[in-house]
Amino acid sequence: MSQHINALQAPSVFPDSSDPISTSSSTSSLKRRASDSFDFPGLGARKKMKEDIQASDKPTEMPRLDESSGFIEDIAQELQCGCCAELVYRPVLVMPCQHFFCGSCCTLWIRNGGTSCPACRGVAAVAMPFRAMQPVLDLLLRNAPHKERTLREREQADEVYKAGNTIRIPSPREASPPPDVERSTEYVYPCPHCLPNNPYDWRCPQPIPDPNSDPEHAWSVDNGIPPGHANCGNCETLLALRAPSTTKCDFCLVLFCGVGIQERCIAMPLLSQHPHNLSSHADLILSAEVYECFDGNTVEVEIMFEYLATHDISPRHIYRQIIQHIQSQPRGFAPLVELELFSDIHPTAPGQEPSGDPPRNRVCRMCAAEIFLWGLKEWWIRERRKGLLDASILNRKDCPEAGRCRRQKEDLGALLIKSQ
Repeated sequence: MSQHINALQAPSVFPDSSDPISTSSSTSSLKRRASDSFDFPGLGARKKMKEDIQASDKPTEMPRLDESSGFIEDIAQELQCGCCAELVYRPVLVMPCQHFFCGSCCTLWIRNGGTSCPACRGVAAVAMPFRAMQPVLDLLLRNAPHKERTLREREQADEVYKAGNTIRIPSPREASPPPDVERSTEYVYPCPHCLPNNPYDWRCPQPIPDPNSDPEHAWSVDNGIPPGHANCGNCETLLALRAPSTTKCDFCLVLFCGVGIQERCIAMPLLSQHPHNLSSHADLILSAEVYECFDGNTVEVEIMFEYLATHDISPRHIYRQIIQHIQSQPRGFAPLVELELFSDIHPTAPGQEPSGDPPRNRVCRMCAAEIFLWGLKEWWIRERRKGLLDASILNRKDCPEAGRCRRQKEDLGALLIKSQ
């Protein structure tokens, strides 16, 4: 018992709690050191990474190309369309050869009878939107805005091809049979619609007998054209009068087969036709008939050419405006018919002129060109009145001598078209 009491009365081995030094030392010795993971060694790295991510989300400026080095010209050259030789617009990729073109150029190529790649003439089945090229074009145009196609060109292209559409390229037609040098010239041979099981899904109700298979009933050329048939105004081959593909020009009254040469062996609606050999500015410049429309007034013609180039006005646009102006007149096309502008245009004989005032809805390429040339000068006079020319040209006075004016090349005060 005494030993236990002595033990209780012995001085404590623990330090006095009132001693701060001893308290702190003892406390520090008793506390366990915090784990190194609480020091957040990767906090700065993670914060920096987060800041980098936020900075990467901000839009960065696209690098600008050095135009002085000629790099832009080289890129623009590589991105030219193989058809129009201009910077490609709404590009499509022809498969499988992978040549690219403007979507509108490829569409027009097919409309004009193309059944292959316009560049290599290889077999092709489809032209797909070339989406991978569009960002490259956008970058080029941001650095060289002057390379962009004009607004009118883009609008015309969008009318022909809708961006994003896939273009199906038709299969080529069967090759024409080799010419038969021993073919008799004494008899008339069947037209494309006379043959049974022809590819046009329509057979002529008055088929011409084939001289090779039915010589007894062969039609002699001395008897003229077989009944129910006529000659095409473009390719001059025989056609069936009642065939669905046969069309007649309401101006020259000549028939067209519609199966010979696409876009040529056909009389199309007035506003859809293309004037023959007048499809571009170069065609107008090379046409002597254009200068004849202005009585040989070359100065005024050159002013008109410059105006057309500045405002990007195509010959077909002029043709449509001429058609619309004539249709708005009380007599319509009667003055042109009375001038016999559409006589003896084709080598084939025309049909009978209908009585009265027949409708003029369809026109061939040759007659469309005659309408264009007849109305070109008057169209230019109306166009000048819009006031879009330079003041130096608008302020000139009309000369009654027109193309024979002596001062047309010397004095800008003399206008070159006779007063109306």
